[in-house]
Amino acid sequence: MENRIDVTQLNEAVARIKFEIGKVLVGQEKMIDLLLAALLAEGHVLIEGVPGVAKTLTAKLLAKCIAVPFSRIQFTPDLMPSDVIGTSVFNPQTASFSFKQGPVFSNIVLIDEINRSPAKTQAALFEVMEERQITYDGVTHKFKEPFMVLATQNPVEHEGTYRLPEAQLDRFLFKIEVKYPSPEEEIKILEYSHKGITAHFADVVTNVLSADEINSFRQAVTAVHVEDKVMKYIADLVYETRNNKALFLGASPRASVAVLKSSKAIAAMRGRSFVTPDDVAEVLQPVLVHRIILTPEKEMEGSTPVEVITDIIKKIEVPR
Repeated sequence: MENRIDVTQLNEAVARIKFEIGKVLVGQEKMIDLLLAALLAEGHVLIEGVPGVAKTLTAKLLAKCIAVPFSRIQFTPDLMPSDVIGTSVFNPQTASFSFKQGPVFSNIVLIDEINRSPAKTQAALFEVMEERQITYDGVTHKFKEPFMVLATQNPVEHEGTYRLPEAQLDRFLFKIEVKYPSPEEEIKILEYSHKGITAHFADVVTNVLSADEINSFRQAVTAVHVEDKVMKYIADLVYETRNNKALFLGASPRASVAVLKSSKAIAAMRGRSFVTPDDVAEVLQPVLVHRIILTPEKEMEGSTPVEVITDIIKKIEVPR
């Protein structure tokens, strides 16, 4: 009964956050849902889209709705790992070194253009994203919860960029592909800009949740019920990626866990204390799209990972 109350409260909180973000952002309801699901599922998100489609603005608005520290790191080719995680600073008064925390020590971290930095700098995020800690000079520094990395990248411009390694991609719960707005949405964007709403969003959007409330809702999400047949449905979907003739690389067990956790988050956001197959289907594409690799033949034919995932959903029998 207690979990049911928490889930209901979570549903109401999600509605309030979407209302606050909607004061500034036009459309992108699907992206907002996935960002909130990732936050509740303790995951990180890679946001991909051409410049100017509000990737950074959306991340800022989400952080504004939650009363937790927020930091932004602009990844550049000359950025060093110490610029991200921190470094040792010599104190002449005590004749000793002390660790100075980098900008990644925050609750919500926005990494702009993550593919602008080389592998050495990207590798600094491996331990951060997976274990929510960094080890520097033999000392482990834990992060405060909730902790979430939101990274953006431009899929069009390749000059001066570095492809994210598979191990890095696998650490993102979702990859969200942001599309252009519709003509009607673009008119509203122009109206918001004309009124100065977008430029002064900090004065328009208010805090909705605290860190303690987010952590409490995360516990409610973990308690969401998943039937055995839904568990099997998740396993069958992911297993199919490893035996699909269109794929060179399938998804790992980490992907199965990601589908499970995000399905539970979506169910809780909808005010339910149980997961349905529709919840699984809703999160499957953003969970798998960056984890699978097409065969060279399929790439030459013009196939996309999204099409393969759609075919897999149609192929696997839905539990009743």
